[in-house]
Amino acid sequence: MRPTTERRSLLRIVTAAAVVALLLPMLAVAAKKPDIAAAQKAIIKLSPRVIRDGRVTGLSVALVQGDRIVLAEGYGETRIGSGDRVQPDTVFRIASLSKAFAATLAAMLVEEGALSWDDRIAEFVPAFRLKSAQAAGNVTVEDILSHRVGLPFNTYDRKLEEAIPYPLLVNELSKVLPVCKPGECYAYQNIAFSLIGDMVFSVTGDFYSHQVEKRIFHPLGMDSATFGRDALESNDSWARPHVYKSHRWKAIRPNENYYHVPPAAGVNASVRDMANWAIAQLGHRSDIVSPGVLKTTHTPLIQTRDQLVSSAWRRGRLRDAHYALGWRIYDYAGHPMVFHAGAVEGYRAMIGILPEEDVALVMLWNCENAVPAGLFATVVDRMLGLPSKDWLQLDKLRTKRR
Repeated sequence: MRPTTERRSLLRIVTAAAVVALLLPMLAVAAKKPDIAAAQKAIIKLSPRVIRDGRVTGLSVALVQGDRIVLAEGYGETRIGSGDRVQPDTVFRIASLSKAFAATLAAMLVEEGALSWDDRIAEFVPAFRLKSAQAAGNVTVEDILSHRVGLPFNTYDRKLEEAIPYPLLVNELSKVLPVCKPGECYAYQNIAFSLIGDMVFSVTGDFYSHQVEKRIFHPLGMDSATFGRDALESNDSWARPHVYKSHRWKAIRPNENYYHVPPAAGVNASVRDMANWAIAQLGHRSDIVSPGVLKTTHTPLIQTRDQLVSSAWRRGRLRDAHYALGWRIYDYAGHPMVFHAGAVEGYRAMIGILPEEDVALVMLWNCENAVPAGLFATVVDRMLGLPSKDWLQLDKLRTKRR
């Protein structure tokens, strides 16, 4: 039986208590001050090698401590062979890092009383149906933002990539066999997640993208953050996406498909923009993103064990992983980390917030290459004073490619 509003509130209290118990040992570990100088040194020393030995076309990195940007740098090229260097204000697609903006906007609307976490999607978006009418009637705002709709992983992403319009894919959800009841299991979504955009329009009478721009981008000074391909290409400096074809990187035009689901993957931003976003996520822009919004969106809701084995650094460092609202919550070697990664054709992105240390790290790059993910873990390790691990494997890559 679907939990009532009262039961859901009780479940949140129980979950919060469990999270506190989970975090207590992590808080003890996190008491040591982060080594910002070591992290900065690692970025400056290793980023050029990531470009050269890791064969990455372009990379942008930002390191944040408290309310200041310690470092924002670009490496490599916006388009391979062009000589046009990546700068801190070069704009990239950030893919699924977009999801945290959707959750933050929703939390703002909940705080204002315009929306409730328990609001049923079907009551506001009549086009939303599942194979079971009862199941569809039980899916809430909280469910879609935490990937607990009950659908299989990445439902209809392939069809979105075939340029089938988002509204048609929403209509097609009624044909999909569920894997669980709403609220009971985790399965990552892009189509279903983006129903939050329809919800925002329903309760505000305004387009989702405009609400994010007005409430988040502009107030935080995210001056080059936008939605859509036209906006990306209108920037003075923007990173072209690269795919690997015929043994070399090839620049292509950005694919529009995932721009059609703006809450899930529609944002463009520079690393400087994302550093300002990270400052807000650390609690230093409470005039825009309130402590209540941060607490709600950063509270773990469901375990995501798949994250523990999805890469070498995750296998080596993560002790536990959950999904909250638009954010992943990691136990990174005993340190709470608010995290998300993103990937669309030709672009990759990562952001990690360490609330207890009051630091954050952002990386954006414009090719389908996993090497910078190793740099992300290396910099975090240096910052936290963890034992050295060669997550980058740059020497092996250089030897292999001779």
